[in-house]
Amino acid sequence: MGSLVTGFSLKRDQNLLRSSPFGSKPRSRFARLVLFKRIDYLQWVCTVAVFFFFVALFQIFLPSSFMENSENSGRGGEVVYSGDLMLLKEIGGLDFGEDIMLEASKLLVKFQKESNEVNVSSRGGVRFGYRKPKLALVFADLLVDPQQILMVSVAVALREIGYEIEVYSLEDGPVLAIWKNMGVPVTIFKADVVVDWLSYDGTIVNSIEAREVLSHRFSLLQEPFKSVPLIWSIHEGTLATHLRQYMLSGQFELLNDWKNFFSRATVVVFPNYALPMFYSVCDSGNYFVIPGTPAGAWGAENFMESYKDNLRLRMDYGPDDFIIVIVGSHFFYSGLWLEHAFVLEALLPLLTDFPSDNNSNSYLKIIIVSGDLTGNYSVALEAIALNLRYPRNIVRHVVDEDADSVLSMADLVIYGSFLEEQFFPDILVKAMCHEKPIIAPNLSIIHKYVDDRVNGFLFPKENIRVLKQILSQVVSKGKLTTLARDIASMGKRTAENLMVSETIEGYASLLENVLKLPSEVALSKAVTEIPSKMKDKWQLQLFELIPNSTRKNRTLRSHKFLEKVEKQWTRNQTRGSGAVFGMNETSLYHFLEEEKQIVMANSRKRGEEEVLKDRTDQPRGTWEDVYRSARKADRSKNNLHERDDGELERTGQPLCIYEPFFGEGTWPFLHRSSLYRGVGLSNKGRRHGADDIDAPSRLPLLNNPYYRDVLGEYGAFFAIANRVDRIHKNAWIGFQSWRATARKDSLSKTAETALLDAIEARTHGDTLYFWVRMDMDPRNPLQQDFWSFCDAMNAGNCKSAFSETLRKMYSIKHDLTSLPPMPLDGDTWSVMNSWVLPTKSFMEFVMFSRMFVDALDAQFYEKHNQSGQCYLSLSKDKHCYSRVLELLINVWAYHSARRIVFVNPETGAMHEQHKLKNRRGQMWVKWFSYTTLKSMDEDLAEVYDSDQPRRRWLWPSTGEVFWQGVYEKERKRRNREREERTRLSKEKHDRMRKRNHQPIIGKYVKPPPEEGVEDSNSTVALR
Repeated sequence: MGSLVTGFSLKRDQNLLRSSPFGSKPRSRFARLVLFKRIDYLQWVCTVAVFFFFVALFQIFLPSSFMENSENSGRGGEVVYSGDLMLLKEIGGLDFGEDIMLEASKLLVKFQKESNEVNVSSRGGVRFGYRKPKLALVFADLLVDPQQILMVSVAVALREIGYEIEVYSLEDGPVLAIWKNMGVPVTIFKADVVVDWLSYDGTIVNSIEAREVLSHRFSLLQEPFKSVPLIWSIHEGTLATHLRQYMLSGQFELLNDWKNFFSRATVVVFPNYALPMFYSVCDSGNYFVIPGTPAGAWGAENFMESYKDNLRLRMDYGPDDFIIVIVGSHFFYSGLWLEHAFVLEALLPLLTDFPSDNNSNSYLKIIIVSGDLTGNYSVALEAIALNLRYPRNIVRHVVDEDADSVLSMADLVIYGSFLEEQFFPDILVKAMCHEKPIIAPNLSIIHKYVDDRVNGFLFPKENIRVLKQILSQVVSKGKLTTLARDIASMGKRTAENLMVSETIEGYASLLENVLKLPSEVALSKAVTEIPSKMKDKWQLQLFELIPNSTRKNRTLRSHKFLEKVEKQWTRNQTRGSGAVFGMNETSLYHFLEEEKQIVMANSRKRGEEEVLKDRTDQPRGTWEDVYRSARKADRSKNNLHERDDGELERTGQPLCIYEPFFGEGTWPFLHRSSLYRGVGLSNKGRRHGADDIDAPSRLPLLNNPYYRDVLGEYGAFFAIANRVDRIHKNAWIGFQSWRATARKDSLSKTAETALLDAIEARTHGDTLYFWVRMDMDPRNPLQQDFWSFCDAMNAGNCKSAFSETLRKMYSIKHDLTSLPPMPLDGDTWSVMNSWVLPTKSFMEFVMFSRMFVDALDAQFYEKHNQSGQCYLSLSKDKHCYSRVLELLINVWAYHSARRIVFVNPETGAMHEQHKLKNRRGQMWVKWFSYTTLKSMDEDLAEVYDSDQPRRRWLWPSTGEVFWQGVYEKERKRRNREREERTRLSKEKHDRMRKRNHQPIIGKYVKPPPEEGVEDSNSTVALR
């Protein structure tokens, strides 16, 4: 956990509230003060008497949780504490909360390290800044609450420094009008709404109720959206209570479910440093604190509107009662009772200023707000009050949940904790927003925002006697003085916009550190350039016209949401158990037997294919002869295996369009029709019941995550082209990126029909059809030319990388500075790998691409694989080559003299781009001709087949290794095997003919039968 304001974080440890052995501590400043400074004798005697009385009493009434914390904390480390009440602590061994240790934030160190790495790696890169950084703000609903006010205020400032913002919400609400008036697009999630989160440079999710956006439905927990930076802003403490219940009740699976959501976030942001401690069970090292929230100002106004009736009567207080409220730290430590005792002792003189009623009840009422009612702290406070000789029913203890009610009816608020905290106490903000005069110790964080006798009263924490003097100036004759009322009014104006600048600058700085912007995205302005008028106050004026009836209790809604999640989780657990135990033995046996038969059949089929493969000896000619023969054999083959519906529907179609995908997050963008077929780039995330191709099984290279990410959709190209006849039996082949569907640039039914008609009619011949235009791409708002656009997406290094790759690919000795010309002639180019080609032309393109990718990989693999630094990016980028490869189809199609036709994805209208007659004299036909490429491909295959190089070489792993000599080698091998079999057979026959035969020993002769006697056992041996 960390803070952008101070750079410190709470040490994440199970014993967060711990104290060191008091015997080893140096004497505190307060101890020296008590021993060496003049202190009122009567006050000192009273204090010591009260202390020794309650050292024993407190051990009786102390809640068990305090005892456990104190025992656990006694084993802690060294204390970092400035010192107050240290003498009494050393005497009694009490914990005063100073054990909350601070250390440098790991997140800040991580951000700084990554920033330094980016600066080093991007020295050779250029940022073009063609578009603004784009953020998505996600809400559970658009009701009015402090989170909406905060995010509207932050969004106004972020837009001012160059961010583009879009809003998503699970439910509608009145704040929708505010966002639209600001000019921010708003989308309400419905059943048919899916989002391509890769279109955003970062997302900010607000409240725990927006957890559904992180779930499987909206896929932020799934690939490929796991890499999108996610900031989760949590202002509620309700989930922390439920997490504790899950631990106590043993619901660890539900607890782990929440841990997964917390760990998905790049950063989890809290408005104070108490909440991270409450959520420590889910901390995966990504907690951050950005102080400030409009909850105080909004809560006070909303509370008074909701409870206009007399709260005093409801809580058994009279209209003439003078109510003093004592508040304190978020944390409930064992020494808190002693601090309360000091404050109560300072309030004793006020008893004389307040008369009593007919029943001898004083009009002075003191309420102490802290902790909960599960322990015995109320009893301990009552005993303290009686020992200080307070009349009964004056001092009362209430829990933190009732703080708003108590503060609204208070006359005076005293902050009774002497713990040095990092951020201004929220409860003091609430008190000031309720326009109550506050009295607080001059702690450093309080003194930063409160000026003594201007917007509050401060007293030295080392001298309680000053508190008595302040009380005499604040209260006179049982009423607040005019000075106190004026200071309370000034305090309200201060608190309403307290820490606005820290909040807005905090979010802006966090985004600056978290977002890794591509080279075509402009950097935002510096945080210091945010106009001061946007940091001085919350944008509350935008919410003034919204009726109060639309303002709901956020805490109540959070509890209902969590109960709903728990019920759903329990229902799923029960349903899963029932599905397992509801299956009887017979059905389970049949299921397992059926599964076994399927596995055996598939295994037998694979074995037969391996045995039959290359068994027949047939004359082979050129590659074209082999290709035609393979197609003919495949058509004439009698397939006995049962084909699924998708394969049957595609039979006879002229075209099949493949959609590469990676991860479950892409499923909603994939088509389910006979014209389309998915290509899974990973063994995981396969669609159930879909006829998808498993790319890693066809191309083992894709089992390597590095190359799967680096190649991107080109991995699908290579996998399909590898022994293409086994999987693709159509004359034309196409590919469409799922991101084109997300951008609504995919082919409509009308466009599909027009494309199929053009293919069947051979309208354009050997043509590249495409339907996603470069000049309409969001990454190219200035409609740059081809090479400028490529440079913009690749940190300014596209042209140099492309020319060097061509030089290596064609083995050119001298430096190649020129590039294949891609003219700016008013036409456009293809992007996002959405195009169609004849299958034969596709194989030629893959042949070219394999050599190009191999040369590209030879340049950048070592550095990119070891450090993650990419020459084509300004930061670490696992998709290093993908942006260059995305445009490669244009270079090949243009310079191989193929027609290029744009298909309107909505209407199907077709327009030829870069007509052939206009290309004359500009095409590098010799370099991209089939003869040249085929010769190079065979040369590479011969080198690999002959020498088997031991160096790391990507090309053999991207597809088939084939050259004409392979036929000769195979023929010679088969001839050798045939000759060997013939020789062995001949030798066998020779041995049989030449072996020595054993001579005949004897012969059986059947004797003639004798009359009347039949003896069948007579034998005669002849020599």
